[in-house]
Amino acid sequence: MSGTVEAKLKELGIELPNAPQPAGSYVQHYQSGNLLFVAGQIPFWNGELKFQGKVGQEFSIEEGQEAARTCALNIIAQIKDAVGDLDKVARIVRLNGFVNCPTDFADHPKVINGASDLMGDVFGEKGKHTRIALGAGSLPLNVAVEIDAVIEIEA
Repeated sequence: MSGTVEAKLKELGIELPNAPQPAGSYVQHYQSGNLLFVAGQIPFWNGELKFQGKVGQEFSIEEGQEAARTCALNIIAQIKDAVGDLDKVARIVRLNGFVNCPTDFADHPKVINGASDLMGDVFGEKGKHTRIALGAGSLPLNVAVEIDAVIEIEA
């Protein structure tokens, strides 16, 4: 049934941002066979950069989760841009999450849960994925979080 994921987004009160364009010499997504690779997404919201700084310093874990959620919304927007219909998602396969944080910060998984939880809320069972959550001394444009993704698309 077409529109199931879009209906779920509406039910959750979630509006997708416009899919951000690449900020460098790369493409925002690429499909190889039934796998869609989405480039690292940072917390842009319709052209406005949010959450610049370090989690555990300028931002709390909860604010870091919100930054991760914003990255995940951008990932979903990129999926829609790439394949047109979010119901074509067979599985969110993997998220790679990077947290801009001080060297003694140890709650990277809690921060990236902001993205993981959103994928589960939106895609249900298909949103369950493998993941990595790492700390970084810096990220592009000094953003708090960056996340990329691999998505399986139905043939």
